Amino acid sequence: MSIFRKKLEIEMLRSVIIDDEPHMRQTIQKMVGMYCPNVNIVAEAEGVASGVEAIKKYQPNLIFLDIKMDDGTGFDLLEQLKPIDFKVIFITAWDQYAIKAFRFSAIDYLLKPLDADDLVQAVEKAGESEQHNFNIQLENLNEHLNTRDQSKKKIIIRTLESIFLVPVMDIVYCESDGNYTSVYLVNEKKIMVSSTLKEYEEILGELGFFRVHKSYLINMKHISRFERAEGGFVVLENDTKVPVASRKKDLLLEMFDQLAEM
Repeated sequence: MSIFRKKLEIEMLRSVIIDDEPHMRQTIQKMVGMYCPNVNIVAEAEGVASGVEAIKKYQPNLIFLDIKMDDGTGFDLLEQLKPIDFKVIFITAWDQYAIKAFRFSAIDYLLKPLDADDLVQAVEKAGESEQHNFNIQLENLNEHLNTRDQSKKKIIIRTLESIFLVPVMDIVYCESDGNYTSVYLVNEKKIMVSSTLKEYEEILGELGFFRVHKSYLINMKHISRFERAEGGFVVLENDTKVPVASRKKDLLLEMFDQLAEM
């Protein structure tokens, strides 16, 4: 089958751009035209009100949605259109908290200024994802942004076959396997994902997780004890023994002392 014929078989995505900056709408329009042949831009809007109107009129299956606009946020717009029956690629300036929320929910976003490779990847993922899964991810994103209680946060874990919504505190530890990571839960369930351990360290590091070894990221709340034998290892509540790298030992013991004082 020729490459041209394959392109014809790709689902065409009707798309609306919603952003309050005219130059950003122009940039997206131009880059989509250059790099995303399966995306047809059918309308543009500059805010929440005009965006809702455009979506109702043109019934797109993909929208590029700015988070902060003059008359509200992208989340305000989505709230008016529930249940969501289209895919969303969020567009945002650098906002560490918001970006972490997107990563927790496995929802695609584009940072300003736009990068062509990131745009192509986000469009490809949007075309492949199931709408039911997206609504689960979007609900988790809203909860993450509105919940400050770290113990109640949940993370979306996606595999090729399934999507899991997992309470962060149910993760006991993560183990590296090259470019894959095995996530072990309190119910002894194991989920293998095609993400590196470093990615999970970046997401979970501020929620009580500690990289004790190049191959292990542990939830400090599930540590049972520290054993000094054999170079040092931690024993988790499920009796799993995890080695501790020598350069991490002193820091781990300091964290133990901090927990004991709480």
